[in-house]
Amino acid sequence: MGQLIEVASSKRFPSEERLLLREFAHRISNEFASAISVISLAAARSANDEVKIALAAAQDRLQNYAQVHQALRIPEHGSLIDASSYLRQLCRAISRSRLDVKSIELVLVDRPLRMNSDRCWRLGMIVSELITNAARHAFRESGGVIRVDLRPSQSFVECRVTDNGTAAANILPGHGLGIVEALAKGLDGKIDQHFGPQGATTVVIFPVDSEAS
Repeated sequence: MGQLIEVASSKRFPSEERLLLREFAHRISNEFASAISVISLAAARSANDEVKIALAAAQDRLQNYAQVHQALRIPEHGSLIDASSYLRQLCRAISRSRLDVKSIELVLVDRPLRMNSDRCWRLGMIVSELITNAARHAFRESGGVIRVDLRPSQSFVECRVTDNGTAAANILPGHGLGIVEALAKGLDGKIDQHFGPQGATTVVIFPVDSEAS
């Protein structure tokens, strides 16, 4: 994770680092595809209905994880993209892979916003990390709600991630907090966290654009 933090905190990705990250992501995608293929083949060969059902569920879960991985891949080229559409795709994949099984509802409130693809990728990484940590620490068996609110203005973007769980103030221990802080720094932004009896709130504020991106 330390390498990820170092890369993410830079203003722009040198071509060598971008190439290495893309190659690493490509190999992970191949591993997902290989595992899904093995499970699919095993299910097709099995004569036991219960085994088929279990393998189908495992295959579906892996496919959902692969979709999250795909959504979080570093963009190949810098360009302007629709941040709202990107976050919708990411949140949908995270819900299917990590939240539905825990009865956690993920609500995205987005507004039209076009961003540089590298900066949007960093924002997606932040949102993914905050959702993952909330799902891991904030809820018990009863489930709950995580809300992602994207609020662009003329000069700044505010991304607010809230939950109605019961986590203590150490919801982002260790590497989790380091990743979020490094990614926010890469956006020339800052983060603020608040933990209360009604849940946790994390606010990330950063410029709409940056000449250094």
